Amino acid sequence: MGPSIMPNNPSLFSELKRRNVYKVAVAYAVVAWLLIQAASILFPTYEAPAWFMKVFVAIVALGFPIALVIAWAFEMTPEGIKRTEDISPDEKIPQWSRRKFAALILVIVIFASALLGYQIFRAKPTSAITTEASTFSQKSIAVLPFENLSEDKANAYFAEGIQDEILTRLSKIADLKVISRTSTQRYKSAPSDLREIAKQLGVANILEGSVQKSNEQVRITVQLINALNDSHLWAETYDRKLIDVFQVETDLAQKIAASLEAKLTGREKKEIAVRGTTNPEAYDAFLHALALLNRQGVVDLEESIKFSRRAVELDPNYAEAWCSLAFAESQKYFYPDHSEAQLARARTATETAIRLGPDSAEAAGALGVFNYYCLHDYDAALTQLEKARERAPNNANVLLGIGNVKRRKGLLDESIAVQHEAARLDPLNEDIWVNIGRGYRGLRRFDEARTMFDHAHAIAPTDAEIAAQRAETYAAQGDLDSAWRILQPLNFSPVDRGYGVRLFVLVLQRRLDEVEKMVGSALERKDLPPVFLAAWRATLGQLAFHRGDRAAAEPLLLQAERELNQIRANGDDGVFLRDVLLGVEARLGHRVEAQLLADSLLESTRHDAWQFPREEETVARAWVAFNDFDRAIPLLEHALSVPAVEATTPAYLRLDPDWDPIRNDPRFQKLANVKP
Repeated sequence: MGPSIMPNNPSLFSELKRRNVYKVAVAYAVVAWLLIQAASILFPTYEAPAWFMKVFVAIVALGFPIALVIAWAFEMTPEGIKRTEDISPDEKIPQWSRRKFAALILVIVIFASALLGYQIFRAKPTSAITTEASTFSQKSIAVLPFENLSEDKANAYFAEGIQDEILTRLSKIADLKVISRTSTQRYKSAPSDLREIAKQLGVANILEGSVQKSNEQVRITVQLINALNDSHLWAETYDRKLIDVFQVETDLAQKIAASLEAKLTGREKKEIAVRGTTNPEAYDAFLHALALLNRQGVVDLEESIKFSRRAVELDPNYAEAWCSLAFAESQKYFYPDHSEAQLARARTATETAIRLGPDSAEAAGALGVFNYYCLHDYDAALTQLEKARERAPNNANVLLGIGNVKRRKGLLDESIAVQHEAARLDPLNEDIWVNIGRGYRGLRRFDEARTMFDHAHAIAPTDAEIAAQRAETYAAQGDLDSAWRILQPLNFSPVDRGYGVRLFVLVLQRRLDEVEKMVGSALERKDLPPVFLAAWRATLGQLAFHRGDRAAAEPLLLQAERELNQIRANGDDGVFLRDVLLGVEARLGHRVEAQLLADSLLESTRHDAWQFPREEETVARAWVAFNDFDRAIPLLEHALSVPAVEATTPAYLRLDPDWDPIRNDPRFQKLANVKP
């Protein structure tokens, strides 16, 4: 047998051992573990961005194969570092002492374990925060009201407008969850308990700040905070001229997106960088309008229109201002000015908004609202609102609008679902919860409706209208005592929905003297719109009719007829007016006029699945007044079988004196005694 060739041709494994590659691998892994443990403590302490840790771990991981290559290629010898290939295979490479190596590794492991133990121990008291962090997306944010630090406190509108402009930009980033201003405005700027606010709003991060305006100079100070662990992510102060505030809003939106690691598409980058106008006065007027746009009162609506008009007069190419004007003008046409002149104003503003901003979310939303409020073209409205949703997925008002349109199309389940999405983005907006409740009420799912109204009432406990809608659900089930217990202590204006509910419950209880007194007081007021004066006069006539006093009823009904026809001739041909006028014509026995109105009401609402059944019920009441039961019964049968706004119920048929003439008809008795 010849001499062994192993020393000259060693195996791979023995060579790895000879070159200390195994020991380098073990040592590197343990030291890397130690470094990562230390970094996970130190980086958050010094508020390093989240990407620091990712880069650090990547570098450590990349270093592992490099260390192994170096261990293979180089050796430490008494003469210094040499390339391994320059060392004779017979030359002994210095080996690490097993005992010293084991001791070194043990020390490192103990130290790393201590760091790990510290992290675990430190995490115990904040386990609730950890749970919350896993519940709320880290890519979620609420922008609290900015504090107005201006010497002129009238500049509060400016702080509100800046907040809204930042939210508008953020709402277009699909990778974020952004809470709407309707919810955040309930909290003061710089509150003490950010974590509790974050929990209530369902977010992980809070942006808070202040605005100071002096003539054309503006200072905006903001800070982004992770509210669940109370860590300040960053803070910025901007000193700018008024017209340069657009760049601040864009910069903030981009910085927030980067901090929360939200991905931006090319379109989103473009839209959040939009510069609306170069006219500082136009921008100031627009911010005035923006601060008013989300408020509910008619006076606020008029003020919003005034400032939006001012903005577009100063800059006729200001697309965003035209969008806000279009929305407000359309809303005004829906209520309270249902005239041709107002319709023309809404149309002009909408068409201009689309021309100037054809690809913007705001323009699509404005066109959707115009189609909904003004044209009642629900298919076109839904198409445009879906475009707005695609371009601004965090806009809760768009989602609420989609829900309302779907309701008109008879898609009640879809409507309720999308409005729940709106509530997720705007959880403290009572209007959203009321609309969800109205959807359940339309489906005659009374318990669920009351739950939603209760939710809204918890947000706005002084809003009597919410309580009235809850009371109506009891009346619809025939529980008049429960309905009256809710309504009795409440006060309403004669133009409020709650006033009509209170009146109706008294009628169902046959307390006609109290109804007459209540309506008589309303007619003494000088501030009521003409259509309401005529409506309440018609109600007095109908009360006399129910008592069998035709002599007292006729002059009241004739006066109401004249007033309503005059209002109609002036351009208001709304459904409410025609409903009242139909009842008047039926009580007066004017069959031709009643037939024309009935046909008009049914035809104009036929494509409105939410309103049409109510108009069937209204027309059925007219035919009952004419004792034409054969025409009334089919209308009632359909109205009872489908969802509708405050849909009629068997209990209403049993209790309402309007149905007294038909009460002995077997067909009616069958409808009135259907089990809910």
